[in-house]
Amino acid sequence: MFEKPSLMMRIAIGKGIGFLFGLAGFILLPFFMPHASDLLRWGILLWYPTIGAFIGVFGVVTYHPVLKLPMPWWFRSSLIGAWMNFVLVFFAYDAMAEMLVALFGEGGALSSPFWFTVEGAIIGLVIGYFATRFGGEGGETVGR
Repeated sequence: MFEKPSLMMRIAIGKGIGFLFGLAGFILLPFFMPHASDLLRWGILLWYPTIGAFIGVFGVVTYHPVLKLPMPWWFRSSLIGAWMNFVLVFFAYDAMAEMLVALFGEGGALSSPFWFTVEGAIIGLVIGYFATRFGGEGGETVGR
């Protein structure tokens, strides 16, 4: 489909798939939390394309710069997705906690907002797969 690996293609694919996940959250959030603010909905819509862009950019790095260990696409993308959602929980802990309590009940096994970290890893994995599959990875994406 795409002949030459490209960093811009990686970023575009990452942002596009991230936008689809964000759009799903934007549309479905009122079903989980009818009183969710518009600010939270727009924040979710814009959060996942940002994660996709980060995953796209970090596709250039295939080895850890200090430890010199290989970092395959599935490790990089799931790590970035998990880390970004981990940070998101700190910014919106109350809203995330309220959302999961509405879904799984008070004191349920999945009622901790930090489960969004696992969700971020899974979404990052999906974004990373498509960005690597269609945009390439490593130095060849920047012409090295």
